[in-house]
Amino acid sequence: MSASSPRPNMPHLNALRAFEAAARLGSFSLAAEELYVTPAAVTQQIKSLEAWAGMVLFERHAQGVTLTDATRDALPTLTEAFDLLGSSVHTLVRKARPRAIKIAALPSIAQFWLSPRLSALRDAVPGLEISVTARETLPNLKREPFDLCLFLEKSSDASGAIPLAQDEIFPVCAPSVAQRLAKRADLAAETWLNDENWSGDWDRWVSATGGGIPQPASRPVFSLFGLALEEAINGAGVLIGHRLLVGKHLQSGALVAPFPDPVPLVRQLFLRIGLGAGEDPVIAEIVNLLSREAAVPAA
Repeated sequence: MSASSPRPNMPHLNALRAFEAAARLGSFSLAAEELYVTPAAVTQQIKSLEAWAGMVLFERHAQGVTLTDATRDALPTLTEAFDLLGSSVHTLVRKARPRAIKIAALPSIAQFWLSPRLSALRDAVPGLEISVTARETLPNLKREPFDLCLFLEKSSDASGAIPLAQDEIFPVCAPSVAQRLAKRADLAAETWLNDENWSGDWDRWVSATGGGIPQPASRPVFSLFGLALEEAINGAGVLIGHRLLVGKHLQSGALVAPFPDPVPLVRQLFLRIGLGAGEDPVIAEIVNLLSREAAVPAA
């Protein structure tokens, strides 16, 4: 009687995932951030994998980790395998729910550029179900199941992405504040509102438009662009507005631009399509709609 051979003792998939992420990123903490777990959890997974393999997988340093000579050759095939797994899962989800669309976007883009356009997307594609995730960093589309991404990127970093709109900055404020601003130098007497993620906007605009404006006494900082924008609307100061984000408020008159000196930015609004979604007719329709909507101000 023939006997079947015993099944090989394979490591846990989560341990391999932790190893691949840490090896690719050179850091347990960055791997934990990508995998949405704690650094301690990544460390534990790596230890379990080292125990299974009977060897040390990483050289630990104060600045991070590097692969040992014995493990370096394993990284490319593991990365390719997890990329293929992520793509396959995304394709499976798209087949199961073809009108359920997941979009990742920079928080300010999600709130002030994408949100006013969602109704037009739903009207154009009956039964469309849109989920929007606001995040500060571009997701890894080989791993994370997003269909579309909207982020501000440099052209040199946006290979394969679709350019939607150029961004530019200029001061905006409530009409009551604008009445005090006859010339650029008058800005020195006002409060300069700042978004912490774009903390250099004011200095960039002042420098690009000729300089010569003394620093104001007050420069409050807000963790969200929307908070700084609301303060500008409420007359609390002057904000450097991004054209992509303040168009609606300029049209309504809630904000005005006292000085017609826009400064173009290096970063543009780019649209990225998730893996496995490029041939999807629903995704293609949304991409076409967003491209056309980018050419006109939000309603």
